[in-house]
Amino acid sequence: MDRDTAYEFFEKGALVAGMRGAFGPETALAATSILMEEGIHVFELTMNSDDPIEAMQAVKREFGDAACVGMGTVLNTEDAQRVLDAGADFVVSPAFQPDVVQVINDAGVLMAPGVITPSEAVAAWEMDCKLLKIFPIGALGINYFKAVFGPLNHMKFMCNGGMHAENAGQFLNAGAVACGMASWLTGDGHMSVDTIRNRARQLHAAINA
Repeated sequence: MDRDTAYEFFEKGALVAGMRGAFGPETALAATSILMEEGIHVFELTMNSDDPIEAMQAVKREFGDAACVGMGTVLNTEDAQRVLDAGADFVVSPAFQPDVVQVINDAGVLMAPGVITPSEAVAAWEMDCKLLKIFPIGALGINYFKAVFGPLNHMKFMCNGGMHAENAGQFLNAGAVACGMASWLTGDGHMSVDTIRNRARQLHAAINA
């Protein structure tokens, strides 16, 4: 999937389901199947989880072009190349590392590096990143995001870290392209599929309100 197509998934869907922890292929498939039914189509597996590459590939095989499936917590160029070789639709990091960004950009894949200050955001944007992950923005709050976004509203931000049904709508209304959430929405791999379904519905209801 090229980076423009992947970005459209983020922009249209506005919600990204992260999976960190005991999300081997079987568990990841169970969670993503429920979330697909509930209208969430962008999924971020993470490198510090159980069998992350195998899980990512299993989800990609299951849903094909109907879902956008990528890898998060990519912290070095070796892992960046591994996930590219495995077919990641996008790559996310909690940090801004120019060497990692360059590897992903050179492959024509969507890269969302982590930023939290205006200086980091400008530096990443100047590397032709189409989407920036502002993290951990939930802990800093909506006013911090508004303060950063004000002078940088030509940039595209995904808000991550501390996102849930009560605040996601605020960040989207303030200008975020998307909100990503893991622990509140999907747990650590041991949350029941019924709970995941209920939380996805709470999330949509809150955002629509």
